[in-house]
Amino acid sequence: MAQSLCKIYLHIIFHIKTNSPEVNIDHIPRLHQYIGQLVNTTGCHVVCVGGTENHVHALVLLNSTECVSHLVEEMKRNSSRWIKTLGRYYEKFAWQGGYAAFSVSQSIVEKTKNYIANQAEHHKKKSFKDEYLEFLQLYNVDYDERYVLSD
Repeated sequence: MAQSLCKIYLHIIFHIKTNSPEVNIDHIPRLHQYIGQLVNTTGCHVVCVGGTENHVHALVLLNSTECVSHLVEEMKRNSSRWIKTLGRYYEKFAWQGGYAAFSVSQSIVEKTKNYIANQAEHHKKKSFKDEYLEFLQLYNVDYDERYVLSD
């Protein structure tokens, strides 16, 4: 049997809808842990998950048979269902319709992990929107600003 050999790291970013309640700071660690479990159930491997009250960053090692859109769909759909079980506050919780995913070189995996781990500190200096747009520019992603971060 032929073996598929690949090692593809992805940095995935998504945020809540504009009318969604933010994630309570006490629930953030549990949400990140749950999202990591969801990644692992797809056959991929979670390296780390981080973020703040309104967005998530995940560093993931993609397996050779999973496609990015399905992975993100599983992460968002199931974490949204799960968080709604935490109480009425999350009744209208929802993630945005889109996401961003960027390849990460093996040489900057540690740097990316540190970046994700320090999101709360990072966002004291830079807004999520500014950060998101910088990633799009850094990776030369063509985008229409009217639709970036829209629901």
